[in-house]
Amino acid sequence: MISNLRKAVRLPQPRTRGVDLSHPARSPLGTAVVNCAVYVDGVRQDGNQPADVAIRRVRQSKSGFVWIGLHEPSEAEFAGIVELFGLHPLAVEDAVYGHQRPKLERYDDSLFTVFKTVCYVEHDRLTDTSEVVETGEIMVFTGADFVITVRHGGHGSLGPLREQLERAPEQLALGPSAVLHAVADLVVDDYLDVTAAVQDDIDDVESEVFSVRGSGGAGQIYQLKRELLELRRAVAPLDRPMQQLATQPMAQLDPRIKTYFRDVADHLDRVTEQITAFDELLNSILQAHLAQVTVAQNEDMRRISAWVAILAVPTMVCGVYGMNFDHMPERHWTFGYPLVMVLIVVVCWVIHRGFKRNGWL
Repeated sequence: MISNLRKAVRLPQPRTRGVDLSHPARSPLGTAVVNCAVYVDGVRQDGNQPADVAIRRVRQSKSGFVWIGLHEPSEAEFAGIVELFGLHPLAVEDAVYGHQRPKLERYDDSLFTVFKTVCYVEHDRLTDTSEVVETGEIMVFTGADFVITVRHGGHGSLGPLREQLERAPEQLALGPSAVLHAVADLVVDDYLDVTAAVQDDIDDVESEVFSVRGSGGAGQIYQLKRELLELRRAVAPLDRPMQQLATQPMAQLDPRIKTYFRDVADHLDRVTEQITAFDELLNSILQAHLAQVTVAQNEDMRRISAWVAILAVPTMVCGVYGMNFDHMPERHWTFGYPLVMVLIVVVCWVIHRGFKRNGWL
């Protein structure tokens, strides 16, 4: 029944960014409600029903579930849904205000899961202040007959995911846990996409650092490290919740879905390893850049020292003959001046040739 689960969940087409307002079903509970639908045996039921009518219908028939999608709800907009589904106050506070670490909490008969979403910020050229990773959040309340998704941020729309799942009723027939898995898979797939894009930026910086021009700067490397740290903060804390979803028995989850949570956890481990490798690579690139700067400074100092040594010859000779003593060698000789000048040129040429041969000039 679920042999094609991952195929049903993944989105091969580019994902649409922004708030999804494509569905006509909008709850009168508030403008933050993007979508409210009832699913029975994996099929979306007709009719634009508010949340209270939808959940009453599901519980009276004892079949199907309600999926409500919200975008940055206020306390007032969320109050009706909180009372209707009996959500825990601590989870509600996290869902309204956001800025949470990825986590999984159990409250009575429901699960509260926080995912940190990431989006790659396109840029023509990486600079010292370029934003590379933009983050948002998706909170998921999962119960026996409902799933509520709360999204914060301007990216990570779940509209395309909902439409994809609606084209795979065998997936949605597994209930709210199938939606939770789909959201987790979508978030982790976005992690993979972002790490691939960040790797391209790292390759560009590495190429610049080791190019003949050596135009890559420490500022770009530090900026990438800061953005990589932001990505790590989104990815690393999600490991424990994914392991819990994949291994621990939970009444809110269909046992058949756990295998696919393990697959998502494996992909998350891959992202974590990539981030660690990127950080180590950036450290190596930074050290190489600093070494190049040091070498360039040493070469400049050698050139300066070589020219100082060359100029020391005429300085010394002119200094001696500039003392204006009456009794000095060749002072009153007709060819004294040309001889001194020729001597200065010859000695400077010999020293210059020696430095040139040794690579100082």
